Amino acid sequence: MLNPPSKKAGSPRLLDRLSKTVEKGKGKVAQVDDWGKRKLAYEIAGQSEGLYSVVTFTSEPETLAEVERVLRITDDVMRFQTVRLKD
Repeated sequence: MLNPPSKKAGSPRLLDRLSKTVEKGKGKVAQVDDWGKRKLAYEIAGQSEGLYSVVTFTSEPETLAEVERVLRITDDVMRFQTVRLKD
């Protein structure tokens, strides 16, 4: 979930960076689903809306750790969650 003001510049750059990180780690991005702007149940850092995106990919555990590190240090990212899907 990204801060809404980052829609113009931040969102495409961040998704591109994540894709490159996954591919560099010999993973594969299967799908990027942009859900757009949604109202939050409660304010986070003074924001009442967020930009949602779902990125589905396969990777090694080391690559997942790098993706999470990138998301953690990016200022435009308000929240993120990684989930392991069933095979």
